[in-house]
Formats: sequence, C-alpha cells, structure tokens
Amino acid sequence: MQKSIATLITLLLVLTFMVPHSLAEEKSELINSSKSAILLEKNSGKVLFDHQSDQELPPASMTKIMTLLLIMESLENGKLKMDETVRISEYAASMGGSQIFLEAGEEMTVEDLLKGVAVASGNDASVALAERIAGSEKAFVEQMNAKVKDLGLKNTHFENPTGLPADGHYSTAHDMAVMARELLLHDEITKFTKIYDDYLRKGEKNEFWLVNTNKLIKSYPGMDGLKTGYTSEAKYCLTASATRDGMHMIAVVMGAETPKERNADVTSLLDYGFSQYEGVKLHSKTETLGQVKLPRGEPGVVELSPEKDVMILKKKGEKTSAYQTKIEVRNMNDLPLEKGQHVGWVKVTSDGEEVARVRLVTNVKAERADFWKLWERSWRNLTSFQRF
Repeated sequence: MQKSIATLITLLLVLTFMVPHSLAEEKSELINSSKSAILLEKNSGKVLFDHQSDQELPPASMTKIMTLLLIMESLENGKLKMDETVRISEYAASMGGSQIFLEAGEEMTVEDLLKGVAVASGNDASVALAERIAGSEKAFVEQMNAKVKDLGLKNTHFENPTGLPADGHYSTAHDMAVMARELLLHDEITKFTKIYDDYLRKGEKNEFWLVNTNKLIKSYPGMDGLKTGYTSEAKYCLTASATRDGMHMIAVVMGAETPKERNADVTSLLDYGFSQYEGVKLHSKTETLGQVKLPRGEPGVVELSPEKDVMILKKKGEKTSAYQTKIEVRNMNDLPLEKGQHVGWVKVTSDGEEVARVRLVTNVKAERADFWKLWERSWRNLTSFQRF
C-alpha cells in the first residue's frame, strides 16, 4: 500500500513538472506575455501564427474596431458625411474611461469625432457617432452584432460600442483580426489611425490635445494603426496594422501584463511576418482587368483596374504556385460614377482558396449621357445593324 502511494506521489510530481514545460513548448517564442495572439496578412487573409486565438476574452477598447467599421460603412454608403455636425447628447457626454471630454449640447463634425475615436479611443465620441448612425446606442450594438454574424464570427458578442466592461461582452484574437481586415478595406481609416498626435477645437478655449494610445505608431516602421485596449480584466491588448514591401500584416495580442510586454509581443509577431514572407505582384494597379458597357453613360465603356497592386503572399524561398484571377463587378446602372469609384473586387485563388482580394475601381469618370448622345448612339447601332 505504501509502495502504491509513493508511486502515485512520484507520478504526480512528474506530471506537475511536465505541465509547465509542455505549455511552454506550445507557446511560441514569438510571444512572452499575451494570453492569446494571431498574425495574418491582410490581402491574402493567410494566418501566419496562432496562439490560442479562439480563446474568448474581454477585448476592451479594441471593440472600437467594429465601431469604426460601421462608421466607415455609413460614410461609404452616404448615410454619414465627414463635414456634417453631430449634436452631443447628455448620455454620450457622460461616458467614463478614455474620452475627448465632449459636453452635452456641443456640436462637432463627424471627421473630428472619428479622429477622437481612432486616435484617443474616446468613449464619448464612439457613443455620439453610434447614436447618430443608429438612433441609439442599443440599436447600434444590434448592428454591431449583426455585422459579427455577417462576417461569420462565432466567438464574439458586443454589449456596447466602447469596450467598457460589461457581462457578455467578449471576443477573440482571431475575430478581432477578421474585423480589422474588414475595416482596413476602407483605406481612408488609416489616415486617422496612423495619426500620432493632433488637436480638436484648435484655437478654442477648450482645445484638446489628442495623443495616439498606440505608441508603436511612432517607433515601428510601416505601422498605420489600429487599436489598443485596456481594462483591469482584459489587461493590455492591441490590434496592430503595418505595411512593408507590398505586404500588410495584422497582429493581435490580448491579455498582456504590461504595455511594454504587449508592444514587445506585437513587434515580435510583425518582425516574424515581414522577415519570413514576401509578396509577389500578380497585377499592377495600372493594369486594365476588365471593362463594362454603360448604355446610358458617357463614355459608353469604362475600363476597370485594381485599386492597388495585386499581391500574393509566400514563404521566402518557396516556389510560386498557380493562381487564378477573377473579377466581380457590381450593378453599375447608377450614374454618375467617379474616377476611382469602388465597383467590385479582384479576387485571386489558388487550389480553390482565396489568397488575395483588392478593390476594383473605375479608370475614368462617367456621367449620364444626354438625350442627343443617346439618340446618336441608338442611330449608330441601328445603321450598323442594317449594314450587316
């Protein structure tokens, strides 16, 4: 009996010392402090590193990535305009935590409020824009969770647009990376997220100095965002975006013990991505990949090109695989069309899997053709048919 007990104790001691060692082996040397992390390349969506990225954790102010996504979509579809003013409600002005100190009844442009969210992580600015877009914070949160479903995310649920602590408010490193990728499809967002410091109400008595909560904006080459987060429960979090050599990396870390350790983990992930992978250009942004006829437009035919160079990602030293390019064009009956207007997608696949996606845009401006132009075009088509 004593021998059996001694054997059991010995076995337990062995297991006790084995578990930390096993966990240490599973946790890559790329991260030291964060509970959860992921690295993916934006254009391809390819995951380059993963450490417990499906672990549900409080995202803190990284929540605002979804808030910013809905703001950018509202701007793109015309429901919101940069230069319009928003009147601040008492509720929005009452938000605690990070804020830009909005006052009830104050009016501020959408552009400045957006800057307040993206740079200073303003909870008051987030709620003010949420109320403007959806009518109330509650209705906006419903839109947030609907977007979560649209993106196919399984481990995220939001209770507010700010990231302030709330029961049932959670996400994962993986889901935050997907949301960040979707947000970065709106290129204009990085004009705000890469600002290190700026001012609101400049020259006024209540002038406010904005300083980016992401200090890597100033120190890491190519960093252009995206969003930090901190609460006592969430610890230190960061969704970072950086571009270099035609590649666009997104790194997410959650649950780091200190901001220094959080930044070190993000830097390590990005360094790994840029050093081990390379981008290969498949199509130049000056290349015409398709054209569409506009029966009622002038001109009657518009050429389409990728918004930026179409790049694919591969491990350095690996051979380039076979890739197929497909363009998807939206219905273009609505005129006029601006030069550079987003009208579809350039999608690249390899072995049936999407490896890159770039916006498809118009090369010229197209107006609605007048009566005489349409009559001339119809006459020309008729005479051509008769000659045939």
